Amino acid sequence: MSDLKTQFEKAAQEAQKLPKKPDNDTLLRLYAYYKQATVGDVSGKRPGFMDMVGQAKYDAWAKVKGTSNEAAMQSYVDLVNQLKG
Repeated sequence: MSDLKTQFEKAAQEAQKLPKKPDNDTLLRLYAYYKQATVGDVSGKRPGFMDMVGQAKYDAWAKVKGTSNEAAMQSYVDLVNQLKG
């Protein structure tokens, strides 16, 4: 577990320095995996219709609801490694 946590923390730093900004769908997947790994399942009410960005983030996070934090960490690490290409 500690090895995965180290890889996850490294990937989180590398995600900030990607050579090319990912598209919005990829950014939402990164956000969802990160939040699932660090916070757990999404909770609270979905943002209102005036907050389009908040809704997109909430919906992306809700899609990975039930994923263990280890699986979310691994998915995040895999996605960042793929983006580094």
